[in-house]
Amino acid sequence: MQTITNTATRYGWATIVLHWLVGLIFIGQFMLGFVMVRTSSQRTAFELIQLHKSIGFLLLGLIILRIAWRLGNVAPPLPPSVGALERRTAPLAHFALYVFQIALPLSGWALVSVSTLEIPSMPFNLFVMPNLPLTESDAAESFWASAHWYLAYAGMGLVALHVCAALRHHLLLRDSVLTRMITPSSAGE
Repeated sequence: MQTITNTATRYGWATIVLHWLVGLIFIGQFMLGFVMVRTSSQRTAFELIQLHKSIGFLLLGLIILRIAWRLGNVAPPLPPSVGALERRTAPLAHFALYVFQIALPLSGWALVSVSTLEIPSMPFNLFVMPNLPLTESDAAESFWASAHWYLAYAGMGLVALHVCAALRHHLLLRDSVLTRMITPSSAGE
């Protein structure tokens, strides 16, 4: 029987679902952001921006949940095939991914909070999300727009590095690093 929690050798269902859900939403948000700023129709651009903000708030909530779950569930150790350098750098790379996954939606929230347009954020049209307590100004909006852009591209660079590392483990090293994030743990492990 497969478990929701991690075991000594594999990740549980909760970790796997949160990992792939956050990863797919993160990549999808990048693509949506790329399209929304290049759309010629103002109406379509506005609707895509509202969707982007809604998904951004969802992503922020999911990544906070993922980090909380990670702190409460020990990750299985890396297989013996992983060298000493990678054992030291892998936790740093994962920490950087978490930082970017939190910083990116927070920078987007800051951007809409300082905007002089004062368009409310209504996640999925359910409620009005309050702005962060930041001063509105064109200069602040320019700063947070740049920060959000740079964080998006740097975050996607980290995601690409993460994917390449996972594929290296699966295709070249032929170890269990990728498969244990696909197949959940069992109660008997």
